[in-house]
Amino acid sequence: MNTIAVLRRAGAELLGTGMLVTIVVGSGIAASRLSTDPGLQLLENSIATALGLAVLILLLGPVSGAHFNPVVSLADAFLGRPRQNRPRTGIPLTLLGLYVLAQVTGAVGGAVLANAMFATPTALSTTNRATPATFLAEIVATAGLVLLIIGLARAHRSTPVIAAAVGAYIGAAYWFTSSTSFANPAVTIGRMFTDTFAGIAPTSVLPFLAAQFVGCGIGIALAVLLFPHAAAAADDLTVSHTLTDPEKDAS
Repeated sequence: MNTIAVLRRAGAELLGTGMLVTIVVGSGIAASRLSTDPGLQLLENSIATALGLAVLILLLGPVSGAHFNPVVSLADAFLGRPRQNRPRTGIPLTLLGLYVLAQVTGAVGGAVLANAMFATPTALSTTNRATPATFLAEIVATAGLVLLIIGLARAHRSTPVIAAAVGAYIGAAYWFTSSTSFANPAVTIGRMFTDTFAGIAPTSVLPFLAAQFVGCGIGIALAVLLFPHAAAAADDLTVSHTLTDPEKDAS
């Protein structure tokens, strides 16, 4: 894979994760200004996030796989690692590191952009979210997301199906988890930089990250148990892609 292809992939992950956080934070600010009822605010925020995520997967999936999430990239690298004379199908560790760096950078930039669009100063959040209940909720939300993505990849679902399913899951998880389903370490870090509806205080970030990585491990274990050949589809997370230059493939 050449340098241009690598940079294109990293750029897609940076842009996609950044826009995802912009959608989450921006719709949260708009919801808090347009509505006074907390339930209605969460509904508005969850609908915008679910729809926006689906669109971003459709747009950028063919470029980078539309991970936008370090735990998804980790699952891809782990399940697709070379073993038993089988070549690697997932992203290599060097690309994993670049993906994570791009995702975190994009997430922080996305929060700053959302703040700017609503003339809100960028500041560290004061919203404490870490409790035993939300710790458990993040484990459940992340495990479910990882299991869903691997299962869809194993079933070779089409891009529109994957985009709709992942968006729907995140939208639903806003409601059935007490943490409102961050389920994404990069997004969690990014949301630390907005003291608005979608923010999370720095003291809550580490517990959330720990829960997300625990959930990732559980999700991978469940996927391997339920889909024994999940590793063969690791290069399809979350949208089918290869480790070559997309433009070269199209020629």
